[in-house]
Amino acid sequence: MTDKMEDQKARASAWFRDLRDQIVNAFEGLEDTQATGPFADQPAGRFDVSKTTRASGEDTDAGGGLMSVMRGGRVFEKVGVNTSTVYGTLGKSAQKAMAARGVPGMEDDPRFWASGISLVAHMQNPHTPAVHMNTRMFWTPNAWWFGGGADLNPCIEYEEDTAHFHSQLEAACQRHDLSYYDKFKAWADEYFFVPHRGRARGVGGIFYDDLNTGDWETDFAFTQDVGRAFLPAFVPVTEARCDTPWTDADKDKQLIHRGLYAEYNLVYDRGTKFGLTTGHDADAVLMSLPPFAKWV
Repeated sequence: MTDKMEDQKARASAWFRDLRDQIVNAFEGLEDTQATGPFADQPAGRFDVSKTTRASGEDTDAGGGLMSVMRGGRVFEKVGVNTSTVYGTLGKSAQKAMAARGVPGMEDDPRFWASGISLVAHMQNPHTPAVHMNTRMFWTPNAWWFGGGADLNPCIEYEEDTAHFHSQLEAACQRHDLSYYDKFKAWADEYFFVPHRGRARGVGGIFYDDLNTGDWETDFAFTQDVGRAFLPAFVPVTEARCDTPWTDADKDKQLIHRGLYAEYNLVYDRGTKFGLTTGHDADAVLMSLPPFAKWV
């Protein structure tokens, strides 16, 4: 492990933490400015922050992170913005999964290091879409790569909201490679599909994984721009919809759609599986689940 890679890992970890701070501040700002609607007389929501640890099964430091969760806010019913930096040795099942994805040398040296940010927001107003975003860096002795993306999950879709969200992600992609947006949009459409329901969980976005062009600085810069695009993509949509009146039928649609979201995260989501398999704090891994959902 070179000193250069150690520096790169430290920079990536610090960036994910800085992005977390930016998003937490912006979301608490949205809570402060929500002056109308059924929750306006409640205290503005604030994040509860706690440290998380990874249980490695060995008496050694295995890393951890910060879990930041806001519940029962004026705008956000539940939102989590988590960061983590974990390391150690992959278990047999994780080694097999990595080897199956083409990661070299897993059988000989299963050490790993991973750092990232993961965000999921479930909103009070059914007209305001739920959203997911994450970016991450992964290292093994024989490989490194970046991954991440963001996708919008409305229960009541507005075409202009979908178009705005995608336009911000497209702009971030276009600054780096003209092929990225189409490729990563198609990947998101495939990745965020719920096979047993035969439908997508939302209106998509972008998703990428195993990104290693051979130039760490280039790939890190792209991953940073994906993270920077999130607030301009999501905040205007939230501001446009958070005062829209809703009915009981609208809320019912939201709860049913949340059931779809929960099914996807528990059955298919790669990050959920990895976090639970490698011993990370279960509350942090499962913070993506909605506070209430409904199945009919």
